[in-house]
Amino acid sequence: MSELKRKKNESFEAFIRRVKQTWQRSGNILQARKIQYFTPGKSKNVTRNQAISRAKLISKTDYLRKTGKLPADDKKNKRNRR
Repeated sequence: MSELKRKKNESFEAFIRRVKQTWQRSGNILQARKIQYFTPGKSKNVTRNQAISRAKLISKTDYLRKTGKLPADDKKNKRNRR
């Protein structure tokens, strides 16, 4: 955290400009932009379990479609799974 205070008779715009310059020199803005959209990766166990549950769900819906308990999807809306 920066400890900057307005100088006597300093306009607000000049103060903001000075604050931005000090932040830029310190690298805080660059670091904040760098980590702004960072999401940590999932572990191998989590991704494996998600893939297994997704495969089970796909096989279950395919089975229900083949037996006629689910209506067949249109070609436009169906994703290419294989």
